[in-house]
Amino acid sequence: MITHDKLGNDEDLAREVLIVARDIAPCLGSFVEDTEDYKNALAIVRRVYLALAGRGSLFVKGQGIGSARVEYRDIVDAFAGQPTRALRALCSAAPAPGSVGSFPTERPLANLWPETYS
Repeated sequence: MITHDKLGNDEDLAREVLIVARDIAPCLGSFVEDTEDYKNALAIVRRVYLALAGRGSLFVKGQGIGSARVEYRDIVDAFAGQPTRALRALCSAAPAPGSVGSFPTERPLANLWPETYS
């Protein structure tokens, strides 16, 4: 599972990036460490984290000169385009988990209402 410490030093930003990434691709928590899917997902999420940590000109929403203000876009905007498509592609390629829980092999209702075929 990808954790905040794998992304960078700013724990709050890393956690927020992971929350948005898991919203886009819920399967992120199911990747086993050191597999190709894990490494690919980590690379995508780390790239988004690094872009946000630098807060380059791509993420500036508004800028002012008199009282010097800068507004940044939301974190989800950093995932727009290729990162979102790539994460979703990883989840669609991930094998679906098996059934969760145990299910009885016998059918107790068949004792109450036996099926008869004519």
